[in-house]
Amino acid sequence: MLSFTIIMLSPHTENTVLRERYHITDLVGHGGMGCVYRAEDLRLPGRVCAVKEIQPDPQSTAEARQQLHNQFLQEASILAQLDHPNLPRVSDFFTDDQREYLVMDYVPGSDLKQLIDESIQQDQLLSPKMVMGWAEQIIDALSYLHQQYPPVLHRDIKPANIKLTPDNRIKLVDFGLVKLLLTDDLRTLTMMQGRGTALYTPLEQYGGDGGHTDVRSDIYSFGATLYHLLTNRAPSEAKARFLNPRAMRPIHELNPDVSPKLSNTVQWAMAMHPDDRPDSIAALSDVFFADAALPPPEPPTSQQQPLLQAIMANRFALLFAIALLLLAILLTIL
Repeated sequence: MLSFTIIMLSPHTENTVLRERYHITDLVGHGGMGCVYRAEDLRLPGRVCAVKEIQPDPQSTAEARQQLHNQFLQEASILAQLDHPNLPRVSDFFTDDQREYLVMDYVPGSDLKQLIDESIQQDQLLSPKMVMGWAEQIIDALSYLHQQYPPVLHRDIKPANIKLTPDNRIKLVDFGLVKLLLTDDLRTLTMMQGRGTALYTPLEQYGGDGGHTDVRSDIYSFGATLYHLLTNRAPSEAKARFLNPRAMRPIHELNPDVSPKLSNTVQWAMAMHPDDRPDSIAALSDVFFADAALPPPEPPTSQQQPLLQAIMANRFALLFAIALLLLAILLTIL
């Protein structure tokens, strides 16, 4: 059996200075794709920033690394142009020692996953009014991203990637999985081949970057995030819901303070098929905050109908096959 050893570059230590400018003070996070550091900007005394390091796959070819580098430069240049109060500002990007770096505002405060954990420890649920106040700010950020040219998808929306600052402002952080939607031929590029987090990821985002995601994928992840915030329970993975549509209980059954309409609206955002979700974050916002009505339930999607039709058309053969199987089991026992 062949075995492979993947050698990742070690994290930088404290007091390392990157690009003769960014003085690392501590390691904030460390994952398979790299690290996030807290650093002081030596050119702007008093400014604290977050430096996100992205490492390429050590087994990739030189050609793949160059392609990834070009992709990084393209995406980072787009991110540096973004300016929204609910997004950290990207101020610099560079490459050094086979690693790519994004420099952005350091966002103080707790992330929403930490707030969920605290509410669980206190045996309490977060107030729906407070959660929807956060949701309104997240919607503003997503609307801004989706209206860019080309549109920008985040692709990893989850409570841990949303921070609440001391002045109660929401910040949608972690641009490591940002995705650009190229409007000319609907192809897509994804920074470092990020695939999101399973609990908040729609089915179309599984299995790599096949060009099948759009703004409705962010809407699914946003809905899954709201589900977690309103119930203190992580949502069921899309794969589990596909196999068992009843795997995830409605929100209003888990939190009596949540209205059926709010519960059903979140379920709408989390529809399994993209065609059954809101077609824009604005459409979802209208139902949440502008008293728009939920659309009526849709019939099975075009992808589901052939399977149902095949089952109905062959139901007698299927029943016969089941009967033969049961007979075989009985004969084996006897």
